[in-house]
Amino acid sequence: MQPILETKGLTKTYMGGRKALHDVNIQIGGGKIIGLLGTNGSGKSTFMKIAAGLAQPSSGTIQIKGMPVGLESKKAVSFMPDRPVTESWMSVADAVAFFRDFYEDFNMEKANSMLQFMNLNKSDRIGALSKGMNERLQLTLALSRDASLYMLDEPIGGVDPVARGKILDAIVEFYNEDSSILISTHLVRDIERIFDEVIFIRSGEVVLHDEVENIRLKHGKSVDDMFKEVYAE
Repeated sequence: MQPILETKGLTKTYMGGRKALHDVNIQIGGGKIIGLLGTNGSGKSTFMKIAAGLAQPSSGTIQIKGMPVGLESKKAVSFMPDRPVTESWMSVADAVAFFRDFYEDFNMEKANSMLQFMNLNKSDRIGALSKGMNERLQLTLALSRDASLYMLDEPIGGVDPVARGKILDAIVEFYNEDSSILISTHLVRDIERIFDEVIFIRSGEVVLHDEVENIRLKHGKSVDDMFKEVYAE
């Protein structure tokens, strides 16, 4: 089966010679929730931006469903960046309408179900939402597209435990099982329960890519314990 995402030798070097990514080789299949785990500055966001077509690699290749990253591949990818993609003056209804008009694959039925699940009112102004409620909205917008790969950059960063739990429940409840979700985070303990696989990235290099069950069986550790060991100062 063709991987949803595949990279070979993917490298990103910034001016001054700093490598954000170095020789990253990854294959991601369908039907998985995958954690892209690393400390701040490890290369997680850079990887997602390249996969979303928002940044160019310095060398190596990346393909989405066998296609090089470009206009066609973008149709298969729904990306939730670590900052809101909506404006504070918008209402929730405005944001949904904007996504519906912009993306051909936006599923209004799914969006309405998610808004109800998230306890979001269409009349609410985005500028008046708490950080946790705004994160719920951003996730609703991202997951309401009928995409093959969903990429969520730090979806639970800086939100309270109640919002965090609701966001994780929504990911499990509403993701399309033929697709895959790649979630970047450093808050491993709170989120590891939903992962099928994890990718550890450190200083721009992949140091581990394995199924969660294998980590527990081979190492006798939780993903969080393994994370602490790999990233120990």
